[in-house]
Amino acid sequence: MTRKIAFDYDRAVDKATRLFWKKGYTETGLRDLLKVMQIGEGSFYNTLKSKKQLYLACLQRYEETVVETRLQALAAAPTAAEGIRAFFRAVLDRLDIPSTPSRLCMLAAMASEDVLVEASLRTRARTSLEALEQLFGERLNQDRDNGALPRSLDPSTTAQVIVTYLQGLWRRAVVDYDRSRFERQIDAFLTALGL
Repeated sequence: MTRKIAFDYDRAVDKATRLFWKKGYTETGLRDLLKVMQIGEGSFYNTLKSKKQLYLACLQRYEETVVETRLQALAAAPTAAEGIRAFFRAVLDRLDIPSTPSRLCMLAAMASEDVLVEASLRTRARTSLEALEQLFGERLNQDRDNGALPRSLDPSTTAQVIVTYLQGLWRRAVVDYDRSRFERQIDAFLTALGL
């Protein structure tokens, strides 16, 4: 017989997501999680199994909420260039929200040695980066094929460069964030790429 979950799972995962986003994977302890989720240790292990399993569920929740907004902006624009610029505006919009747990993207925060030492987390980080590169690459490829971008543009490499820049943007935002300065940098960067 399956045991019924004795707590609001979605609410608990939302709270855990915010905590992981604020403190990172290795700095978030089990006691912190239990406290913020308002559940007991037994419920935690019966339902979520481990801190790593919860973290993976939180990453999924983050992608379904925060990242999805960015991806919708990318997909809704009529061209790749406009979509990529809209994606970056969505990133800056999130950075502007004072209640955001951290200026560092939760997925970008995975790129640290203490997280990547675990093979399954390294695979998860790589998968997220590759998925984003693929989405950028597909938009760029469509525009190149229909003549909106030059034939000389390499969509795959350009997508990788954009994702690499994006990772650096989040790291820089942790140190010193000023939207207007970031907007100028993003414009210069994308203009140099022909976007």
